[in-house]
Amino acid sequence: MKTKTNIMKKVFFIAAMITVSLFVNAQKCHVQPGLKGGLNVASLSTANNSNIDPRVSFNVGGLAHIHLSKEFALQPELLFSGQGAVQTISGTDHKTNLNYLQLPVLLQYMIGTGFRIETGPQFGALLSANREVGNVKIDSKDAYKTMDVAWVFGAGYLTKSGFGVDARYNVGLSNINDVRGDKINNRVFAVGVFYQFKPIKHS
Repeated sequence: MKTKTNIMKKVFFIAAMITVSLFVNAQKCHVQPGLKGGLNVASLSTANNSNIDPRVSFNVGGLAHIHLSKEFALQPELLFSGQGAVQTISGTDHKTNLNYLQLPVLLQYMIGTGFRIETGPQFGALLSANREVGNVKIDSKDAYKTMDVAWVFGAGYLTKSGFGVDARYNVGLSNINDVRGDKINNRVFAVGVFYQFKPIKHS
């Protein structure tokens, strides 16, 4: 288990370094950098999904839009993402707050004058985790694995001004439970807005 976790950490680190390098060298690579943010409606999938409601949170970060051809583009992103769920136990809400640094790497197919569909893997590093009951918060990071892998399905629209909107569904592939018990997977529906800067032209 430790070997698998170490491999995932190395993959995340390498992918993150590539993404940061793209942001830094956007001018040289003809990359269109951008900013994005939006609303998360997150939940946790378990063997017993009864009394589980979504946690509403947010995502925010940056992107690098890389044109591969007229129709296809690669878009890595680096995002803060609030996830988790709310479970009602004996009439009391128990909130699970999971905060991740997410690295989606999406292949986009661009349709017409602004529409795009996208899919690809997402690698996540757990930043913090706590369980909230009333006004009491209990740190629970040790109960969850530090790395998560998901698959993203989404669509968006980019206007000529550079502003756009998108919607995604992230399906967690990893069991994030690090203690005995049911398998737990992240599930996130996200909607948001983004701004994509124009590429810098070279003489």
